[in-house]
Amino acid sequence: MVSASSSANSPSINELLEKFKSSSVRQKRTLIKEVEKRSAEIAGLGEEGLIAFNPESDDWAAGWILQILHRHEPEALKKILSRKSSGWFNAPSSIGIDYAPLQEALLEERFEDADRLTSSTLRKLAGINAENRGYVYFTEVAVMAGLDLVTIDRLWIAYSQGRFGFSVQARILKALNGRYDRLWPRIGWKKDAVWTRYPTSFTWSLDAPEGHMPLVNQLRGVRLIDAILNHPSLSERC
Repeated sequence: MVSASSSANSPSINELLEKFKSSSVRQKRTLIKEVEKRSAEIAGLGEEGLIAFNPESDDWAAGWILQILHRHEPEALKKILSRKSSGWFNAPSSIGIDYAPLQEALLEERFEDADRLTSSTLRKLAGINAENRGYVYFTEVAVMAGLDLVTIDRLWIAYSQGRFGFSVQARILKALNGRYDRLWPRIGWKKDAVWTRYPTSFTWSLDAPEGHMPLVNQLRGVRLIDAILNHPSLSERC
């Protein structure tokens, strides 16, 4: 268990959480370890510790608070989530998909499981033919429900300190002038002209390169990921 009390020179736990919520992304990152160190104090706040955060958002500050409670104060987390069977973040679907398993895997930092769930969900969104064949054609991306793609993206961002998600990959690609050959090594999918071996050589943790997850099979070229990253619902988030 992380230390339950703060030093005399530290801000109160409420002050720390307010700063964590309202700071810039760069400032938030400097507070990550400090927030984790004070998980016992956060647990003592119960639901009040998250009252200022919006479950409709992709605010990774809230996601990190939930993750450190899972790491260090699981009983407190159970109480917080007791009335939210589908997860703390709202995760709507226009075709009735239950995103509770994906949210749970991300919360618990089981990123490989979350990635497999994401792939399975993309097949469902693409239609019965994609489900039957076991993979998605790039031409099927256009029919995917935008609400669901945004939900998947939000959950990945919220539980990765803002490091993973389709819109994160899209922003990196844009910064690289749309060069996929530069994107692959940047996000850890290729090294020294060799594709990263799935699944053993991928980094299934928060230590992975920014944009490392979720994965999209590139052995058939770039058309599938290009279609996903340029889906209108995701383009609006970049």
